[in-house]
Amino acid sequence: MDQLKENEGRVALAFYNQQYKEELRHYHLTDEQVMYSGMPMDSIIACEHDSERHPIVILYHHKPAGFFVLHGWNGVKPYSQNRRALLLRAFSVNADFQGKGIASKALCVLDAFINVHFPATTEVILAVNHKNTIAQHVYEKVGYIDYGTRVMGKYGELFLLSKRLDERSDS
Repeated sequence: MDQLKENEGRVALAFYNQQYKEELRHYHLTDEQVMYSGMPMDSIIACEHDSERHPIVILYHHKPAGFFVLHGWNGVKPYSQNRRALLLRAFSVNADFQGKGIASKALCVLDAFINVHFPATTEVILAVNHKNTIAQHVYEKVGYIDYGTRVMGKYGELFLLSKRLDERSDS
């Protein structure tokens, strides 16, 4: 199963592949949003050079509406000692699709996606810019917790947020 759906098929997550390339090349974000998350095609290039980075497309009615990367241990270790965590990075929703609740719905279905594709994962962590209050609200609304850890990023202070996933037994 390479795609998981929520909300009667309206929001789904899928691993990036070439079929999404053209639409992601024409992705729109404000300058401020680009500063916080970057553009999907730039992240995809980084993923091509790092096997621990997994590019994920957020689909809305089967159309690419958003994007993010799940990064393994090398992405996690600057922020956490949990080797079973994944770092959520470069999360964005195309400006043409914003205001529809897609970000929240994608983050809600992310747990199930990780359970299927990364079953050993026990935690998802992320770093969000202190000025990006809209993103902070969305993350906290879907269960990410700010434990007070702060680091400096390229554009200022970052808040580290974390969401524990159900403990899984090692089979």
